[in-house]
Amino acid sequence: MARAVFYGAISLDGYLADKQDQLDWLYNQPGGNLVPYDQFYQGIDYTMMGRRTYEVVKRDAPKEILYPEKENFVFSRSKVNLDDNLKRMDEDPVAFIRRLPEEKTIWVVGGGMLLQPVIEAGLIEEWWIQVVPILLGEGVPLFLPQSHQQKLQLIDTEQFGQFAQLHLKK
Repeated sequence: MARAVFYGAISLDGYLADKQDQLDWLYNQPGGNLVPYDQFYQGIDYTMMGRRTYEVVKRDAPKEILYPEKENFVFSRSKVNLDDNLKRMDEDPVAFIRRLPEEKTIWVVGGGMLLQPVIEAGLIEEWWIQVVPILLGEGVPLFLPQSHQQKLQLIDTEQFGQFAQLHLKK
């Protein structure tokens, strides 16, 4: 089984996007360019995301080729127009991760519906969460309700402008 990791930014009240799936609140924060994304990105082999995450990313950067050096998977039960370097998957994300080679690392991009069963199965081994000091009030939550608790170990905290990065391990 591949090593599953999460990397992403949320509002202080736990949202990935506002209620209109907008990310302006995130893009306009000082320090975003200081977050060590490139270092994280070099350590992954695959990406997986849900259809909704893919559509938001493509809306905000329509001409950008997503993760060109990686194998990329979009999980969707319905047809979706994808860039050539992405594959649509209509299967259980937990079973998918478990089939990947153990020496590989997969980044679960986004949250919600795709991330929830992966968390429930206890597959996320490492987390990098950047917290932005803004209260959105409502929006797209990173975490959906879980059936049981999972205790994580806080490895490090760092500040990058207005971003506080939490590094956690299972």
